[in-house]
Amino acid sequence: MQLDLFREIIVDNFAGGGGASTGIEMATGLSVDIAINHDPAAIAMHKANHPDTEHYCEDVWDVDPKKVVRGRKVGLCWLSPDCTHHSKARGGKPRKKNIRGLAWIAVRWAIAVKPRVIILENVEEFKEWGPLDDSGMPIKDAKGRTFYSFVDSLKSLGYQVEWRELTACDYGAPTKRKRLFMIARCDGRPIVWAKPTHGDPKSKEVLTGKLLPWRTTAEIIDWSLPCPSIFERKRPLAENTMRRIARGMQKFVINNPKPFIVRIGHTGFGGDRLQYEIDKPLTTITTKAEHCLVTPFISTYYTETTENGVRGQNVQEPLHTVSTANRFSLVTAFIAKHYGGGYTGAGTGMTEPLSTVTTVDHNALVMAFLTKYYGSDIGQALDDPIHTITTKDRFGLVKVKGQNHQIVDIGMRMLQPHELFPAQGFPERYIIDRDYEGNKYTKTAQIARCGNAVPPPFADALVRANCPELCYRSAAIAN
Repeated sequence: MQLDLFREIIVDNFAGGGGASTGIEMATGLSVDIAINHDPAAIAMHKANHPDTEHYCEDVWDVDPKKVVRGRKVGLCWLSPDCTHHSKARGGKPRKKNIRGLAWIAVRWAIAVKPRVIILENVEEFKEWGPLDDSGMPIKDAKGRTFYSFVDSLKSLGYQVEWRELTACDYGAPTKRKRLFMIARCDGRPIVWAKPTHGDPKSKEVLTGKLLPWRTTAEIIDWSLPCPSIFERKRPLAENTMRRIARGMQKFVINNPKPFIVRIGHTGFGGDRLQYEIDKPLTTITTKAEHCLVTPFISTYYTETTENGVRGQNVQEPLHTVSTANRFSLVTAFIAKHYGGGYTGAGTGMTEPLSTVTTVDHNALVMAFLTKYYGSDIGQALDDPIHTITTKDRFGLVKVKGQNHQIVDIGMRMLQPHELFPAQGFPERYIIDRDYEGNKYTKTAQIARCGNAVPPPFADALVRANCPELCYRSAAIAN
């Protein structure tokens, strides 16, 4: 391959499945030139989506910057070192010094090939990087000591350095993922922090048209997928999971003055027959299936009930006899958090961005199925003594546009990879189910790549702001 020694190249260290590389390509119009990662599975996904990139499946410390650059100037070096041993999500577990120290690779590249711009991404706690005690726990009185030594090292090499916390939903990704970004440059030009393009729908900036509203969880949900009842599982849900679902039902359905509603028509459920509100973004996505979807079934107003006491049918079954009366009603949904430990929150509304996607099944989509509450034929009047309480607590009341509705079932399913990748801000065309040789990925592997990925809109915005010359040049080449 003939090298252009006059063209600045772009390097993606810790490239993973390609989140940062994809965002850089969105900005520049070209694939990154070099991608480095120690994980063969991550490199395989990266190759499938960035075939023109030079890939190095090696430990970052084993890669000699001068050898791989081969005399070319580096315009941008992106780094996303492992964050797990900085993150508060690790709780009280010991940290590993060698993993926390991966960021020092930035200084090695700065010494060896002097990238003009360096951008580093990590968790918010990265700025608390300091020494560990003998048990592997951070020394409280020394928080931030190593971080500032790291910054001083870059400054001593001629770089100006700044850092900020940014949230992905402010840049067009339907997720609340928040990350710390550090920008260092040595070309004398100012560091530029990309201005948000999206904001809270209730904010002055959005209401006056200066910003677009956050994208929402509802946008990325595949509403055509079945969502089984939580009451008909072969293995009952854990007690803590049921409590979290109950808290979400209380907040987002029963006590919500404006519940998120999916309409169900006579002809069935799915496709363009669905109408729903979508005015907020999705929460953060992690490396494992942490988001579940709860969806509706069709509820009817027949006087007879099924053997399990529920009036209605599954949305996957043929529709029951359609009469002249409107027998089908509404569904409302929210995201339930299935964190272990002491999480006690209610979850997230469907009109907000999705929370961070992690390596564990943390988030589930829960949907409550509602029917009009007419009285004793399908329930009871509000001023009557409550009817007999069964062993399966399926019922509750919610007011929708001034009318009472009865909750007749709750469905739940985990979010799928093809929903989580768009939540991170990946383009629809991104290949997530197979590698560059056509080998299939498991669902677990897909979610791991997704959760570890940098939301592409972050990289897109920061590269456009700080390296416009690379973007203009690439756009001209692409045309």
